[in-house]
Amino acid sequence: MATAKRTSGRSMARTTGYKRRLWPSVLLGLLVLGGVLAWIYREPIAGYTTVGTAYGARTACSCRYVAGRSLGDCKKDFEPGMEVVFLSDDEEAKSVTASVPLIASDTARYRDGYGCVLDSWEE
Repeated sequence: MATAKRTSGRSMARTTGYKRRLWPSVLLGLLVLGGVLAWIYREPIAGYTTVGTAYGARTACSCRYVAGRSLGDCKKDFEPGMEVVFLSDDEEAKSVTASVPLIASDTARYRDGYGCVLDSWEE
């Protein structure tokens, strides 16, 4: 005759409660680790985003105002890895602004005889 092992409801509650309290600690640890890594690699991140937004603005401006394509179609010309670069178009000023939110932004304007030119950088 097989006997069923009895477990008290109290021990199950302790195990479940422990698992529930573990997740916030793990999540906090991952957030702190992500923050530390972002701080350590802040200069390369800033450099890549600055170059990426400048390239994106210049390429999208040429695509939009020299080739006459739509801004959505111009995203096809981007290199792999540039999915985080967002574009906005100002038809009045004939300019395209590329940005990586909270990190970098750059604008290129169409000028007759010159094509698309990046706005000057101020540091």
